[in-house]
Amino acid sequence: MKLATYKDGSRDGQLVVVSRDLSTAHYATGIADRLQQVLDDWNFLSPQLQDLYDQLNAGRGRHPFPFDPAQCMAPLPRAYQWADGSAYINHVELVRKARNAEVPESFYIDPLMYQGGSDDFLGPCDDVVVPSEAMGIDFEAEIAVITGDVKMGASPEQALDGVRLVMLANDVSLRNLIPAELAKGFGFFQSKPATAFSPVAVTLDELGDAWDKGRVNLTLTSTWNGRRVGMCDAGPEMTFHFGQLIAHICKTRNVRAGSIVGSGTVSNKDWSKGYSCIAEKRCIETIQDGQPKTEFMKFGDTIRIEMKNKAGQSLFGAIEQAIADPNAA
Repeated sequence: MKLATYKDGSRDGQLVVVSRDLSTAHYATGIADRLQQVLDDWNFLSPQLQDLYDQLNAGRGRHPFPFDPAQCMAPLPRAYQWADGSAYINHVELVRKARNAEVPESFYIDPLMYQGGSDDFLGPCDDVVVPSEAMGIDFEAEIAVITGDVKMGASPEQALDGVRLVMLANDVSLRNLIPAELAKGFGFFQSKPATAFSPVAVTLDELGDAWDKGRVNLTLTSTWNGRRVGMCDAGPEMTFHFGQLIAHICKTRNVRAGSIVGSGTVSNKDWSKGYSCIAEKRCIETIQDGQPKTEFMKFGDTIRIEMKNKAGQSLFGAIEQAIADPNAA
């Protein structure tokens, strides 16, 4: 099934069920008002939502209405945890190679991960408001999952059983703030503003055989200012699958229902497939030409992130955002 959260003036919005083709929706009123309620009581509430989803797809919904992604908040508008990994080691290799540094061996067996802000996510069509262009504004096209409860010490296989929903993410980065923050030895903070997520989050059955042991074997498309810049394969080169990423988190703590875990920038060794963030393009330029030439995003720029199934249908809807100046009239 496919779930979204509509804006209603509250912090957590209103849960809606969305048809498979993303054309219609139906409020989940009477079952659950918010997605977190469903995650907290998944085994009882999700079958009821599935029934509503089946009715909607069969044209038997009692009060369907046209689905509008612009009315969506993030599927889970605020979460107990947002942890983003760097599961595509090619991305790490490019960044290191561009500055003539070696990738530590540990990076190949233990994933990188940071914990971002989870109190103020962006909807799929909300503006990305940044104080200054000088901060180095970058998009990052990613896949993310929402979990149920996963116990401390869970194996990757056990952790994978905790995946409830899958969605897309734009993990916005302010690249020119990152070096100074990392130099402090305490990780990202100001350089990672609010993250945006796709209009809908989907259950694993919606992915069919594209979901393969914690990886999504489909193409993630990034379109910057109307120009397609990335057609990256999300599955084969994902070094750490989602079970491994979740297990990394719960090595020393429980992971609770409503945690969101990101894949990091989707990246391929074949440069002809493009890029899922500008920083990677700049690394490639540095490796090839000695210096980067592609500039970061400017006010008024747009980014579209989308993934289609093997039949060419949009799975999650598209993230479509503009970069906005907070001082503009």
